Amino acid sequence: MRKVEYFVTKRSKRIPTHPGIILKEDVLPNLGLSITLTAKELGVSRQTLHRILKGSHPITPAMALRLGRFCGNNPAMWLRMQQVYDLKKAEIELEDELKKIPLHVARVH
Repeated sequence: MRKVEYFVTKRSKRIPTHPGIILKEDVLPNLGLSITLTAKELGVSRQTLHRILKGSHPITPAMALRLGRFCGNNPAMWLRMQQVYDLKKAEIELEDELKKIPLHVARVH
């Protein structure tokens, strides 16, 4: 059977999933923990956790450290997910404006 390769020629306009949504839909259900208990164990208010889980509040470095400890993973992972989300969202929002900015490339001698 012949292997077929597909190439993406146009950048997706889809915004990646906010890390708070991943926490809400994947992590917490797998841990079987309530939002109240999770907030208490993270040392944050329920309101703060609700905003993160809704995707309206970013994962800060302090929250990434808390989540990394809580989930037993790397805090940098949570920050990278937030950065990818923020960058793509900004890219989409600024698309027309960015096209107006001239490109300058330094020449290496």
